[in-house]
Amino acid sequence: MKNKNKFSLVALCLAAIVFNSCKSKVNNEVVKVDKKPNVLFILADDLGAHDLSYAGSSYYETPNIDRIAKEGTEFTQGYAACQVCSPSRASLMTGQDPARHGITDWIGAATGEKWGDYYNTKVMPPEYVHALPEESITIAEALKQNGYKTFFAGKWHLGDVPYGPENNGFDINKGGWEVGGPKGGYYAPWRNPKLDYKYDGENLTKRLALETADFITANKDKPFFAYLSFYAVHGPIETTEAKWKKYRDKAESQGIPESGFEMEARLPIRTVQDNPIYAGLVESMDDAVGVVLNRLKELGLEENTIVVFTSDNGGVASGDAFSTTNYPLRGGKGYQWEGGIREPYLIKAPMIKNAPKQIEYPASGIDFYPTLLDMAGAEKDPNHIIDGVSLVPLLKGGELEERPLFWHYPHYGNQGGDPVSIIRRGDYKLIHFWEDGRDELYNLSLDPSEANDVSADNQEIARNLRKELDAYLKSVNARIPEVYAKYDDSKAKAKYEERKTKMKQRLEKQRMDFLSKDFNPNNNWYDSSLNTKD
Repeated sequence: MKNKNKFSLVALCLAAIVFNSCKSKVNNEVVKVDKKPNVLFILADDLGAHDLSYAGSSYYETPNIDRIAKEGTEFTQGYAACQVCSPSRASLMTGQDPARHGITDWIGAATGEKWGDYYNTKVMPPEYVHALPEESITIAEALKQNGYKTFFAGKWHLGDVPYGPENNGFDINKGGWEVGGPKGGYYAPWRNPKLDYKYDGENLTKRLALETADFITANKDKPFFAYLSFYAVHGPIETTEAKWKKYRDKAESQGIPESGFEMEARLPIRTVQDNPIYAGLVESMDDAVGVVLNRLKELGLEENTIVVFTSDNGGVASGDAFSTTNYPLRGGKGYQWEGGIREPYLIKAPMIKNAPKQIEYPASGIDFYPTLLDMAGAEKDPNHIIDGVSLVPLLKGGELEERPLFWHYPHYGNQGGDPVSIIRRGDYKLIHFWEDGRDELYNLSLDPSEANDVSADNQEIARNLRKELDAYLKSVNARIPEVYAKYDDSKAKAKYEERKTKMKQRLEKQRMDFLSKDFNPNNNWYDSSLNTKD
């Protein structure tokens, strides 16, 4: 009997030898087999750093995402690699800065004279790469080469066929294609060639979560990489009548300010979190996160699954749906300020015992790639350059050397941001503006709201940072804007005044309409009322 048990132990170890470890106690025949960790990567779209209840919002309610923060590690100075979506998403896939992989604006944005003639700006944005470069080794490809089953659900926006998820390392793709928003909205009938709806009124966000959960169930006995990339909370913002009412009443109980907007450099910007439609959309996304987390628990996979949660850029405070405020951070999606690039940045790695609850080290989207490969014990392709660093030493209670972080966005954000390049080193952040060549310097430890440019009082620091930024841009052959010769200053000033008066008034009226007790969008609540199954 003992010999048979010993043989079974050896057989089990041999079966698990690839990526697995075997331990035993000969006396009582206790065997433990540990396989490579699973990875669940959850990416929100346009979710701000303070759009979550754990992060200080008293309006939005996100108990499931809060669970990840409570059980994992929060990087309190976590960043996206860009202030708009496609560049950030490409950086998550490649571990590279946007200036290196070349996708420096959202795919589909105009450039050159086509931009200048339409928008009348001082400079013209340069051309950019319109799909993930074929030579890139994506994180999905790297993990797949190391024995992982790979899955993608939701927003892709990194190139059309043949540059979709299926051609970039994902075995399965549910809903990922060339577009950046949910065509047809969040409630069926939606339009998505990669994911048909099952019934009228079906919730797209929940459907993506269910597809992810079902993939996990089907692959529970092997290492998997599940990448759940929500379309939420990107516009068009939509919710159900019940969720709208909950947050309308909550806004009223908290007190509704007379005004909810002020002017930023180019556009009005929201100053208060009281949009009940957006709040409902945030909660729907959180509900969907709960679907996947609960499935992990039901299957007994929690202790061997790394869970990541982050966003691709700051919350939309200006432009698009003018949905939220990132206060006390300045700006939002599309902006060079912290509100445009600071993100929820959570890593739950149960296999790393006693990981810190919070880490202040500035981390970027480019760091997820090397961090996950490190935790998975996966080999890195020597031909693929990675700009990020593994954060595992920090998760284990150690330290990392200070390093600079770079952003290169030589475009105008639709939301009001400027063409800029940025470097952050330590507490200091220098922003170089391509329109007029000026530099602004902020001490983020003393001034996280970026209210005071301290470049005049810290000229040597500003010079050194600018020199380091210039050297970096040269090293990656970064493309820069060109002067728009037909720029008309009088037209630009007239446009600004129109936005300051008529647009701001229109937005204030819309805000109050959303909070009105008789608000009833398109008489069926964005098609959500068609749902008779959930």
